[in-house]
This record gives sequence, C-alpha cells and structure tokens, in this order.
Amino acid sequence: MSKVNIKNKKASFEYHLLDKFTAGIVLTGTEVKALRDGKASIAEAYCLFINDELWVRNMHIAEYDPGSYNNHPPLRDRKLLLQQKELQKLSKKMTNKGLTIVPIRLYFSESGYAKLDIALAQGKKLHDKRDSIKDKDIKRTLDRAMKQ
Repeated sequence: MSKVNIKNKKASFEYHLLDKFTAGIVLTGTEVKALRDGKASIAEAYCLFINDELWVRNMHIAEYDPGSYNNHPPLRDRKLLLQQKELQKLSKKMTNKGLTIVPIRLYFSESGYAKLDIALAQGKKLHDKRDSIKDKDIKRTLDRAMKQ
C-alpha cells in the first residue's frame, strides 16, 4: 500500500491549533485513485458546517488521468464523517469568535480508508508568527551546530 501523507504545513504557522480530530471523508472512485497517486492539496482548505454536517471546502484533488468522463470536479465540497458527539462539540465551539476548523493532514488508514486530521484553530497575530519564525531559526542553527 502506498504511503500517502499530505500535510498542511501552513496551518501550524497561521493558527494556534487547539483541539484535533480525525474524520473520515466521503470520496468518489476517481478521487480515491488520484489521492493514492498523491495528487492533492489541503493548503487552502477549510471546514464549515452546512445543515449540521461538517464539509471541507477548497481541498484540491487533481483529476485522475484515466478517469475519462467519470472524473470529479477538483474543488468540490466533500463531506466529513465524525461521531455525533464530536460534531456537537465542534459546532458549539464554532460559535466563539475567531475560531475556525482547518485540515492538517490527509492520509489513508491501515484499513484503507481516506482520513483527514482536522483541528479547531485560532488565528495567530503578526508577533506570534514572528516568534514562530525566530524559534524555527534557533532550532535550525542548533541542529547545524550539533551536526558539526
């Protein structure tokens, strides 16, 4: 089985990740095949509630080349599958101002199902982003010093 592991590196830089969940995702056949090839991006994606169901929007899954007329639209909204308790918890917390739900990681579970790790997130201020950059630079210089 292929090791598909698509990450949203921008999420941890742009947001404080408060609470994490793992959700199943409803996909069509050509979407699954394109995902197994690793042709997806979750960098611009976000989650929202529509009729008490959680959906992911702007997740790009490229068209599957041999799919012909059965192909899917690359940016369609996709339904996320969570337990009812988790959905209620998320919808209750979404009433707070400044919170959003962002996808962090897209992968296939051991049983072969596509899974999406999502997080309840709060946007960082500019000075927080500067601190993140500074911490990353310090870590990089320490790693370089340890190598030499």
